[in-house]
Amino acid sequence: MPTRVDRRPDPEELLRRVQADERRERRGRLKVFLGYASRVGKSFRMFDEGRRRKQRGQDVVVGALQSKITPDIQEILSCLDVIPPISTRHAGRDYEMIDLAALFRRHPQVCLIDGLAYDNPPGSRNPQRWQDVRELLERGISIITAVNIQHIREQQDAVEKITGKRSAFSVPEEFLREAEEIEIVDAPPEALLDRGREGSMPDSRRLAELRELALLLAADVVERQLQEYLDSHGVAAGWGAQERILVCLTPRSNAADMLRSGQRNALRFHGALLAAYVEQEGLRAEDRQRLESHLALARQLGAEVHCLQHGDFVQGILDFAREHRVTQLFVGHSLRDQRRWFWRGPIARLIDAAESFDVRLFPHSGDQ
Repeated sequence: MPTRVDRRPDPEELLRRVQADERRERRGRLKVFLGYASRVGKSFRMFDEGRRRKQRGQDVVVGALQSKITPDIQEILSCLDVIPPISTRHAGRDYEMIDLAALFRRHPQVCLIDGLAYDNPPGSRNPQRWQDVRELLERGISIITAVNIQHIREQQDAVEKITGKRSAFSVPEEFLREAEEIEIVDAPPEALLDRGREGSMPDSRRLAELRELALLLAADVVERQLQEYLDSHGVAAGWGAQERILVCLTPRSNAADMLRSGQRNALRFHGALLAAYVEQEGLRAEDRQRLESHLALARQLGAEVHCLQHGDFVQGILDFAREHRVTQLFVGHSLRDQRRWFWRGPIARLIDAAESFDVRLFPHSGDQ
């Protein structure tokens, strides 16, 4: 008779899950309105949601404002309680800081924070405003805030390539992953061009590229949140919110065709391109050189490259694919190999085990 496997969670793992759930219960909820450019309307959406929540009976206050307030936002502010900021001057620069002590005493249900990426003056309780927000969340105060893609630290290189400008302020992407809700504030690029002064707004092509960055970031944040939730609840899942394509590289593989096909699919579906190879001992010099050229091409095409240390090629690829929630696996094979090898060898094992992703076969170079 088959042996029954005990799949009960480890007691320490159960304790970690309970503690994480308790922390989430005590913590305030975070909602972020993410914009892809100035004047897209993210601040208005944030304050308007605050007004609607107050109308539903929640205790809502404004904890931080930007210096320029448009008439439509001013109208909303007349309906909300505002906690005045602490104004100070340091090294010839004016600062307006969140009055954390006043917010701790008031302890509203919801606090609206604009200008999330602003810095605090040297010597402050927290160097940056997003750290103030994290502290408010830990005190059980829910936060609604707004930020543009150019202020997300990990996106600033890409934004600079598009616009030629780099913001002096930033928020780490990890902070966005703490949000229970992230909402893209979308608007056609043409509408932004109409709102902006001539020369003060990127052209429609650059705006479209910024918009795509914001959409991809939001999708990635949602996927990471989903996976963290599944992991914390002991749920195994091999799928995600985005297409994730893994190209398996070997010295003999037709890497150029696999990588370029993978790149086209990743771009088409706004997904991720990964490339992996399983380290082999005793490679001949020409095979090592061929593999290095494959890896160089993968990096050139924007793939995330991984070297896997595993004694079993198939199991190494399968473990990696499941861990990274791969949806498509590209692997090479030789048409000249014997039928017996094909059906009983590594390719057959990959296909048999591929329950959560598709396998695409590419003939080795010279086999076509």
